[in-house]
Amino acid sequence: MNKKLITNLLATLLVLFAFIPFGISADAASNDVTRADYVKELVENLDVEMGDGSSLAFNDVSKDLAPYVEKAVQLKLIKGKTATTFGPDDKLTRQQAFVISARGLVSENASLKVLEQFKDADQIATAYKQDLANAVAANILQAFEDNTIRPRDYVTKEQMESIVERFVAEYKAPSTGVSVDLQILGTTDIHTNLANYNYYLDAPSSELGLANTATLIEQARAKNPNTLLFDNGDLIQGTPLGSYKALESVLKPGEVHPAIAALNALKYDGGTLGNHEFNYGLDFLDEVLNDAKYPVVNANTYDAKTKERMFTPYVILDKEVVDSSGKKHTLKVGVTGIVPTKIVEWDAIHLAGKVEMQEPVEAVKEVVPEMQKAGADVIVVLSHSGIGEDTYVKGAENVGYQLAEIDGIDALITGHSHLTFPGDYKDLKDVDQEKGTIHGVPTVMAGSYGSHLGVIDLKLEQQGSEWVVVDGKGSLQSIKQEGLQPSTTVLEAIKEAHDGTLTYIRQPVGETTAPIHSYFSMVQDDPSIQIVTQAQKWFIEQELKGTADEKTPILSAGAPFKAGSRNNPLDYTNIPVGPLAIKNMADIYHYDNTVATIKVTGAQAIEWLEMAAGIFATIDPTKTEEQNIIDAEARSYNFDVLDGLTYQIDVTSPAKYDRRGNLTDEKANRIKNVQYNGKPIDLKQEFIIITNNYRVGGSYGATFKNAEGSNITNYAYENRQAVVDYIMANKTINPAADNNWSFVPFPANTKVIYLSAKDAQKFIPAGSGIEYLEDTEAGFAKYLIK
Repeated sequence: MNKKLITNLLATLLVLFAFIPFGISADAASNDVTRADYVKELVENLDVEMGDGSSLAFNDVSKDLAPYVEKAVQLKLIKGKTATTFGPDDKLTRQQAFVISARGLVSENASLKVLEQFKDADQIATAYKQDLANAVAANILQAFEDNTIRPRDYVTKEQMESIVERFVAEYKAPSTGVSVDLQILGTTDIHTNLANYNYYLDAPSSELGLANTATLIEQARAKNPNTLLFDNGDLIQGTPLGSYKALESVLKPGEVHPAIAALNALKYDGGTLGNHEFNYGLDFLDEVLNDAKYPVVNANTYDAKTKERMFTPYVILDKEVVDSSGKKHTLKVGVTGIVPTKIVEWDAIHLAGKVEMQEPVEAVKEVVPEMQKAGADVIVVLSHSGIGEDTYVKGAENVGYQLAEIDGIDALITGHSHLTFPGDYKDLKDVDQEKGTIHGVPTVMAGSYGSHLGVIDLKLEQQGSEWVVVDGKGSLQSIKQEGLQPSTTVLEAIKEAHDGTLTYIRQPVGETTAPIHSYFSMVQDDPSIQIVTQAQKWFIEQELKGTADEKTPILSAGAPFKAGSRNNPLDYTNIPVGPLAIKNMADIYHYDNTVATIKVTGAQAIEWLEMAAGIFATIDPTKTEEQNIIDAEARSYNFDVLDGLTYQIDVTSPAKYDRRGNLTDEKANRIKNVQYNGKPIDLKQEFIIITNNYRVGGSYGATFKNAEGSNITNYAYENRQAVVDYIMANKTINPAADNNWSFVPFPANTKVIYLSAKDAQKFIPAGSGIEYLEDTEAGFAKYLIK
């Protein structure tokens, strides 16, 4: 692990502190050392390459000192007093020196009773007692002749020079010369894209599929036998194949799920759970996992009744490796994983009352020392969580950035966000895109659907009896390589399920008299949303017959799931006039969500729309240059249209909510002219909004849940199935958009731009005011919205 690099020298440092000449006290010392003095002296003598200090979050460090503090933080020698302060002018006491040096060296906390032997133990600050107890138990802190340890005495400059001299001598001590290049491969967010096949287009694809990724895996293993392979979750849901095995040809006891069969065939070394693993309930998940021939780890999911972890929190893998001289060794590799806490809200219908969650950061902080104690030479974290922001908020969905700050982690595999790293997240501090590290920890996020393979290369040196990670790099390999052929290993493992899925998706369900596409679904009312909202309303009207809510007005919410999502120019729905099959239903409603309703007031319905409008950028009416109408970081599935109301959206007005649904401007108002049945909406009238379990379980819609949750009803019935049943009941449908919403007209001189697929120019509606401009380098096309 990273910290082992300095274990021996820190032990030397600590023993040296224990034998500081008797008689030096805080009062007597005239040349006491500050934290700034110590760090500068230390880093200068280490003779290491320094940066410019720009990654520091501390606001009390001068420009001259910043490079030294930055390097000391990167080497994990120091931490700040807080997240934003370092305290450079603070004098360094003995107890602080022990804390700076000792944390992380002892894997098991010692009893505080070991401190009772010292006469002045009562002078130890409460916050430091455990660290000093650990140091005593490890025999690295010893008493003076008078049986005191003088925790509050300051270190002098003379002592500092002696400490640093010994520190550096130990730091630069030669290793045994034995090294190992360990390669860690990671896949994430496969979403049952196992074959090189697009089930929505019913055609082979070179753009996705684990079968394609597997070829990269096989090539990597051929180059380096010291390779471990992990999956980062969201494996069993996402395509018609996933739905087929969960809902149509339901997985039977003793039957191996095709996703597990594929990973078994590829001999994965481990995996973790994504949020979509819980979409079909715990019993189904258990049935899926019981055939895995690799360990599946998760550290932050608990049984609500027993309060015990529901899954194995971590494993220690014995990995045989070959060193630079050809000799074999066994490395102990610790592996743990986490999932967003919001699964209990997103899948409440399956998990409410059964599952409780721990914050991912806290869970990993707990298990890392346990893996260290178990002898792990290398620690890998499988984080089914996006990298997120550099500011931590409890309950955050994406915490990869914060996980990388935890001491002891050597490799971090992230996912969930369907982005890439290295690549995305360029604006975060302490991120090295070239080396693929966050806070110095090699990190990868391998896109989605098998588009990339994450590769982490670690270099380990043997120092004494320990293996030490001395360098690491994260990188990605894309499946978009000329001549790349899919792996027969995967295709053979999933053949039966793949063939069954093809038969399933080709089943006819009805016909459409209007084309169904999503090319302009975020800038005008759209047929791919209209068919969903119609079907949901049809289903709920039947459910409410004979109930107290039979006459309560219904609003049906729908959002564009496939609208170039996450920078994918191929991710659009396009169904021509004519027959409809099951494959088209999966294309229209991309997720295995279940129907949910929530009762709101008219005022809350408007607020719902204000949240949806947060996906739009604010158009400056005074500018004449091009302005993109969509916030680049927004997700299309958060743009709810409420059928049943008519309204306009003014994007020249500031957003009331940001793209995540957070209130940013209480006085802002983008939603205009809201009407119900041709009249201004009654703000106090009750409405039932039809939506899905995801929305009422923590994404925007949960904002309107009352304290008891009594205004929410969850149905064990898929939104997608509602679309299928609606079409089968009606045989022929007309999903043409009813244009219930529009933009407030833009100022005459503005150039409002929207990015969509290149093919979208063939589908520009007559009289829409949309004009094709040009293709872009990223595979999209640029359109002018008038």
